[in-house]
Amino acid sequence: MKKQFKNTYEPNSISPPGNTLAELLEEIGMSQKDFAKRCELPEKTINEVIEAKFSISPEIALQFQRVLGTPAEFWNSREFRYREYLACKKENEMLQKEKNCKK
Repeated sequence: MKKQFKNTYEPNSISPPGNTLAELLEEIGMSQKDFAKRCELPEKTINEVIEAKFSISPEIALQFQRVLGTPAEFWNSREFRYREYLACKKENEMLQKEKNCKK
């Protein structure tokens, strides 16, 4: 019987989805202010998404899809992976602290 090898990829870091948004807006030459207006969202919300201070909800992802044409699933997935990465990083840091305290 052969052992199954599971290929896992665990990056050292993941960029926030706001970085992708900022790059897309720059690429198409749209300001945050114009984008916010087209999404019918406060400019502050868009700025905070870009600064990784505000999460992209499924509703916001749909607005991004409507304005940019990028599927909402893309934004939802980017947000989920980023938040999961942050949670894992925090968990690993906590476990490392516990390990160091037991020495």
